[in-house]
Amino acid sequence: MPKILIIEDEAAIRRVLKKIISEENEAHNVEEAEDGLQGIEMIMNTDYDLVFCDIKMPKMDGVEVLEKAKKIKPEIPIVMISGHGDLETAVNTMRLGAFDYISKPPDLNRLLNTVRNALDRKELVVENKRLKKKVSKSYEMVGESKAISHIKDIIEKVAATDARVLITGPNGTGKELVAHWLHEKSDRSNAPMVEVNCAAIPSELIESELFGHVKGSFTGANKDRAGKFEAANGGTIFLDEIGDMSLSAQAKVLRALQENKITRVGSDKDISVNVRVVAATNKNLKEEISEGRFREDLYHRLAVILIQVPALNDRREDIPLLVDFFSQKITEEQGGAKKAFSNEAIQLLQEYDWTGNIRELRNVVERLIILGENEVSKKDITLFASK
Repeated sequence: MPKILIIEDEAAIRRVLKKIISEENEAHNVEEAEDGLQGIEMIMNTDYDLVFCDIKMPKMDGVEVLEKAKKIKPEIPIVMISGHGDLETAVNTMRLGAFDYISKPPDLNRLLNTVRNALDRKELVVENKRLKKKVSKSYEMVGESKAISHIKDIIEKVAATDARVLITGPNGTGKELVAHWLHEKSDRSNAPMVEVNCAAIPSELIESELFGHVKGSFTGANKDRAGKFEAANGGTIFLDEIGDMSLSAQAKVLRALQENKITRVGSDKDISVNVRVVAATNKNLKEEISEGRFREDLYHRLAVILIQVPALNDRREDIPLLVDFFSQKITEEQGGAKKAFSNEAIQLLQEYDWTGNIRELRNVVERLIILGENEVSKKDITLFASK
């Protein structure tokens, strides 16, 4: 049942608004506040789906109510009620975040359309937040160890900047999760995050994949094609396993970082791009530099912020939390009841040698859930978790 609040110092106007809204839809729960102070107090204590607010009121005017309400509950649509002399102010409140304004005396059709549009918009905002939370959860970083807490602290500090980040660590440790957290907590979160696995793309195709190509630039180039840098414009590009990138592609990436420009293969036309670059590797890039396989100047461009993701064997205290997280996630995906793990089973998992890191742990948990008993025991670990 939608909740609507009317903040208006004139009792007659409040009665008219409430009557129109209630008669249109009896399911609407309409409440009243006779001044701005009372209205703010009610907004703080109740989740409203829509607020109507007069502009000229004693104690606190409508503009101040709007500004305070947007700080308390930014998702609430607020419609300003304006007298003839308040129209200019009403228009200005739109810049401050008001959803709309209606004039006194209220026009019936305009008022009802405004109510419908505002409630629809509130529903969309709530749904978008729910979806965003769902997406974020799929890239959740689980753990309370000192190493993971340190990584979370770094992300909080650098996510809002455009600083380039180089993420290092063994395979299977969750380097891509760090990249996703950086993107989702940044001001670029509404723009694309484009992932490129540099190790999975043949060296002769990596430049085309990153920068695009023009028709006829090589065999099979039947039409112009944009690359990953263009696709990520305004957002983030994640260059995974960048240590496997060819030297010629490295040179072009370096230019893109230096000049914020790229050139498609077979073209001489520069294309401007605004992209944050996050890179990851399981290799020791300093050793790669000494062997001539990685450009030192590119390394220094990428490694403005360094994040080292630890192996699972170095954060065994996080294993109980990870097991619980994977158990919940797997049962949600596959259906059925979540299985508990006995203390002895958890202890055995903590003593395990996790050469495959987080990825291996997830596979083992899934195997135990499918093949184990209602409670995963020490016996199940011995039977189904052996290498």
